[in-house]
Amino acid sequence: MLLWAVLVGLSFPAVGAMSELPPLSLTSLRFLIACAGLWWLVRRAPAFLPDGRALPLYALMGLCLAGFFGAMFWAAHHATALSMATLFVTVPLLAFLMGLLFGVERLAWRLPAILALGAAGALGLAIAESLAQGGRLRLGIGEAVFFLGCLATALYPVLSKWGLATGRLPESAAVRTFWSLGLGAVLVGLAGLAVEPVGRLAAMTGRDLLLLGYLGLFSSALTFWLLQRATAVLTPSAVTAYGYLVPFVSMLLLFVREPGRVGWVWLPGSLLVIVAIALLLRHGRGDG
Repeated sequence: MLLWAVLVGLSFPAVGAMSELPPLSLTSLRFLIACAGLWWLVRRAPAFLPDGRALPLYALMGLCLAGFFGAMFWAAHHATALSMATLFVTVPLLAFLMGLLFGVERLAWRLPAILALGAAGALGLAIAESLAQGGRLRLGIGEAVFFLGCLATALYPVLSKWGLATGRLPESAAVRTFWSLGLGAVLVGLAGLAVEPVGRLAAMTGRDLLLLGYLGLFSSALTFWLLQRATAVLTPSAVTAYGYLVPFVSMLLLFVREPGRVGWVWLPGSLLVIVAIALLLRHGRGDG
């Protein structure tokens, strides 16, 4: 999950570097590329073909992924990479609350306290970004759309954990990733055909194609395979809590590109995030 956090953090600047193209169609292409990369892992799996109980659940999980990545592509041109990464840290708290509803989380104080600590650190990073830009914290349309995407992605590990607990989904993380991404690609692709000027995809540049390939293979196939593997042994909120490292990764990238914008004001949030991850790792070992 530490590798997962690094890959997710790197995906925000990559999305922001792409041309402004139809987001739903881009999401569908990204998922198809991810499925192509996963094919060699799943083609001989014994539980590869889904049954009648798994197929609707895969479709709902695919919609969750489509909702998040569609919002991410659209918001990339209406919000900064660091503000998106900061909003992303609401996901663990959302996953914990929804996990309680589905019966896959336990009502205890320790994990919510760790989640709150990490959220406070992320808020500190958001304030640092605002001060660096000479402005105040505010919510725009880009941030609002991306938050709806965060709601969708928080539901994804909850549904996956519930499917595993009830025997509706197979044990193979690659199979679960393949079908949720595949059905998500079909559903969001159909939506893109209905509401978007798909012909604008012809304007994709060579750089756009390279970035899309990277996002498909690394920020979709690999990250969700890692997430599915972790979901089998951790709760949804514990899995997604590693997202607290995402704004920290974005801050490090900002420091590499514009070191003059990163000062001592970034330190409190960074320290809180690091402490939260350390406590989360200790909590995970205690659960094991």
